[in-house]
Amino acid sequence: MEAFVKTETNNGITTVTFFHPQSNSLPGAILRKLADEITAAGNASAVKVIILKSDGDKAFCAGASFDELMSIKNFEEGKKFFSGFSLVINAIRKAPKFVIARVHGKAVGGGVGLVSAADYTLAVKDASVRLSELALGIGPFVVGPAVERKVGTSAFTTLTINPSDWKSAEWAREKGLYADIFPTVEELDKAVNELAKKLSQSSPKAMAQLKKVMWEGTENWDTLLIERAEMSGQLVLSDFTKNYIEKFKAKKPQP
Repeated sequence: MEAFVKTETNNGITTVTFFHPQSNSLPGAILRKLADEITAAGNASAVKVIILKSDGDKAFCAGASFDELMSIKNFEEGKKFFSGFSLVINAIRKAPKFVIARVHGKAVGGGVGLVSAADYTLAVKDASVRLSELALGIGPFVVGPAVERKVGTSAFTTLTINPSDWKSAEWAREKGLYADIFPTVEELDKAVNELAKKLSQSSPKAMAQLKKVMWEGTENWDTLLIERAEMSGQLVLSDFTKNYIEKFKAKKPQP
């Protein structure tokens, strides 16, 4: 299967689904399409709630596309790529609808950022998380504000400083990243659908006002996340990062 982003709306519930054959890694085109679809759903009067999910049966999201990271040749290309994550996070933040993330597998790097940006995240018991950026010679600069906002400075620091350490779904729930976890994907889907249905029958104005209140203090993120993208855009040009990715791809580990 080729990479895609698709959107479906039924009874006021919009589901935005992304897929990439490399463990749902995220190239720039997918990131921008995700941001566009979430923004469009947020602006559509017929939409009451948004579900964000990925396809396949492996990772929820393996983070940045290593192929695209390797292709970056200069600072502007690096900034543009990492700005894709800022576009998705800000699209979720600005949407006047609640965004529910459905996490059916592991989340790495930028995937943890998506999970953190969602207003309410439900996951399976095997959906462990890891911030791998430091190992690459960069850092979780763009997704950092969303992750830290959700789990707090201590947990964010723990994830960041030990990039090879997986944290369990139970740990993620204890830190507030996941609202709840489920034994199977079937039970996860049932819970996601039930919550989305309840929200679709709630007051749109009340939910929009709640969303605004819940995100108070993030009004500077349009600027902040671009500044963070510039940090990663510069660091990704280093030999350290290039060498790490080459070694990683040679081993071809599966997240």
